[in-house]
Amino acid sequence: MIDVHFHLLPGIDDGPGHLGGSVELAQAAVAAGVEVIVATPHVSPEYPNRPEAIERLAGRVVERLAKAGVDVEVHAAGELAAGAVSELTGAQLRALTLGAGRWLLLECPFAQDAQAFEAVARRLQGRGFEILLAHPERSAPFQREPERIAALVAEGMLCSITAGSLVGRFGETPRSTALALADAGLVHNVASDAHNTGRRPPGTREQIGAAGLGELTDWLTVEVPRAMLDGGEVPPRPEARAGARAR
Repeated sequence: MIDVHFHLLPGIDDGPGHLGGSVELAQAAVAAGVEVIVATPHVSPEYPNRPEAIERLAGRVVERLAKAGVDVEVHAAGELAAGAVSELTGAQLRALTLGAGRWLLLECPFAQDAQAFEAVARRLQGRGFEILLAHPERSAPFQREPERIAALVAEGMLCSITAGSLVGRFGETPRSTALALADAGLVHNVASDAHNTGRRPPGTREQIGAAGLGELTDWLTVEVPRAMLDGGEVPPRPEARAGARAR
C-alpha cells in the first residue's frame, strides 16, 4: 500500500518529536502493510516549513530507517494549508507535490470560510496543479455543505479521507460524512494521516474493510496514489468491484 498523507518527519510539526519516533512510526506502517510513505509535514502559517528543509530532513529519516532495517520507500512532499500558498514560489509549490506528478495535498479548512479555500484551490488549478483534498470529511464547512465537495470533484479535484474517520476515531460527524462521500462515489483515496503510534497510528486496510469498501482497497491505496506519484492518469473507480457502499 501507498500512504500519501503521513506525518513522518521529526520535530517539524505535530508528528514525532525525534528520529526515534519516526522509526517507530515507519515500523508500525510496515507492519500495517504500507510499502511507500509520502512524508507530508504541515506547510502552514503555524508550521512554516519549506521544501528545502523538508527534503533535508527526509534524507536523514531515510538514512536512519536504512540503518534500522525498516524496508519502506519514503517520498517528501507536504500538506499545504490554503493560508500558506501566497507565501510560496512556483518552484516551492512544485517541490511540494506528491512524487513526480503535479498533485498537491491541500488541507481542507477546519474553520475558515469554504469560499476562500475554494478560491485558493481553483487558483492552484489555474496554475497547472492537480488538487487532492485532505480529509474533507473532517472539515466543518464541508460537513455543513457536502455539496461543495461534489462541486470541487466535478471540477477535477479528488478526495483523500482519513482512515480513522471511517471507524469513528474523530467522532460521529466525520464518520457519517466519510461514509456519505463513499456512498456518493466521492472518495478516491484513503490515507492514515498518521502522527504517532498511539491515537493517530498508521494503517488503512482494516478501516476500509470495516466501512464496507474492502473491494476498493487496491484502487484507494495503490492504484490511485501510484498514478499520482508517477504523474500518470488516475484510473477510474472500478465500479464492478465497488462493494457494498457503492451506488
